[in-house]
Amino acid sequence: MTDPESIDLSVVAAECVKLVAENHGYTLDYSLASLTVLDQVCAELLADGPLPEQRLNLWYQLAGAYTGEVCVRAYDGEWIEHEDSLAISVSGLKGFPFSTAYRVLTGEELKSLASFGRSIPAILERIRDR
Repeated sequence: MTDPESIDLSVVAAECVKLVAENHGYTLDYSLASLTVLDQVCAELLADGPLPEQRLNLWYQLAGAYTGEVCVRAYDGEWIEHEDSLAISVSGLKGFPFSTAYRVLTGEELKSLASFGRSIPAILERIRDR
């Protein structure tokens, strides 16, 4: 996944919504609050230990696309390509939802998709205050 023009990330995000509903019984509604639900799904996926590589690759792409899409919609951002990876841009601030999703799904402590989404306004405010 490296070109936001050739990949419709809203379709990947919609697949995340579908799989979370079918396999975990939760509803994702593209709100910032729904990222907390997706964090819970990630915790459930890791409950039995690390994910096998194929499952990790699937879920980090799904969770990254959904997280990015939520932020793009919430903050009037856009998907961009940055150094051969996909990122979001909100008022010039770059964010990396796929990296964050990967870190969450590999069990890195203190990583959260919800925190990723909530941090954007605070970071933008700090940048403006400089």
